Amino acid sequence: MGVEQSERIAGATPEIRDDGVPIVAQRCGVRDEGLQHAATDSRGQQATTRVDRRGGIAGIRRSAILRLQQVDVAAASDVERVAARTGPRPSERFEREVAVPDGTGKRRRQTNNRKTMPTRVLRFRSRVTLGRDQLVAAITDFLANQDPAALAAMRTAVTSEIDSTPNTALVALARRMATAGDDWSYYDSDPVARRLHHVLADHILKPGSRLEGVEHVHAAAGKPIVMFANHLSYADANLVEVLLHRAGGDELAMRMTVIAGPKVYSSLKRRFSSLCFATIKTPQSSGVASEDAVMNPREVVRAARQSIDIAQERLRHGDALLVFAEGTRSRNKGLQQMLSGVSRYLDADDTWILPVGITGTEELFPVGDDTLHPVEAVARVGAPIDASRLRALCHDDRRLVMDVVGLAIAGQLPEDYKGVYGPDGEGLDDARQIFQSLNA
Repeated sequence: MGVEQSERIAGATPEIRDDGVPIVAQRCGVRDEGLQHAATDSRGQQATTRVDRRGGIAGIRRSAILRLQQVDVAAASDVERVAARTGPRPSERFEREVAVPDGTGKRRRQTNNRKTMPTRVLRFRSRVTLGRDQLVAAITDFLANQDPAALAAMRTAVTSEIDSTPNTALVALARRMATAGDDWSYYDSDPVARRLHHVLADHILKPGSRLEGVEHVHAAAGKPIVMFANHLSYADANLVEVLLHRAGGDELAMRMTVIAGPKVYSSLKRRFSSLCFATIKTPQSSGVASEDAVMNPREVVRAARQSIDIAQERLRHGDALLVFAEGTRSRNKGLQQMLSGVSRYLDADDTWILPVGITGTEELFPVGDDTLHPVEAVARVGAPIDASRLRALCHDDRRLVMDVVGLAIAGQLPEDYKGVYGPDGEGLDDARQIFQSLNA
């Protein structure tokens, strides 16, 4: 498919400068910026290539190299794609048959060595800028199961918020949606995503949704905090952020950074949801990972170490971490055993623990469903725990540390949510004694 045909199908209008950058094409509501080209010779030096006004590249056959593809919005990411010109490489010997110019129609074999002809390389970075309709669709895709009247009201509210937002802020949001989760790294929150998220919450959370224990939130103000919560759905972190905001806990909500697994970034709407707060992408433990999150153990260790280093740096900068220490969502709403390796987030000095018990989100965003359902949801926050004291009482036994944390979370949950940390939980005698001494 040639350039003209690709642009005609996508409705593109290319804007091309003589220096070759930027080349911008609008197609299907997605804007590709920064189409770049280059050429290298056999010595690795930069050769001169230019873009002409017809959109062609001097020295490159358009049909062989310049094949623009529509960007799939749901999978768009800020990646560099490299396509090399087909044919022999520099200094590579090749043979071909050519016609003998004597009118006989005979052909002869010609041998040639390429020494200085540069190999043209086309690089283009795809930076996605969503149009208004695409952004509204990405957000309201969470709401596909709503009745028509409720969906229309939510769409109107979202559209009104988007229309009142400066274009530069929308461009920044779209770029973050395109790149979030590209690496095992830290991703800052986006103020537009946060506001839109609160608009949605006003329509999804039923009356009675609340945060309990706000006095413990205020007691943790300004401290290096690691919040540990049970994990019921992809909406858990969003619920905590919204309820903190509603309860007057903005000091904690604004510095909340969520430790997030790969699936959080697996679609456009999930990446939007992840930008309501800061996140650090981390791998799932091999024992609990599924589908695209599965990695070999060596990759898990390397990526986890990188994520923990970033998390500890964020703690030093004043962030408050939110960690789901079960490693995966509960399928029966009961609390699962904490992963012992998660205790590494507590290695920094002066760190405090806030246990959080969440109920209701298993119906807000059920496992196996990809839409939101109106519910009453509650987050209950327990008293802060001095992590240094806990580690000392446990003699730095990571399994024991995390079992005490599990009991602290269970203390904020109804009986049918306590799971393995309920009254009948086995192998927890030492953890129970330490937990009681912390509360003495």
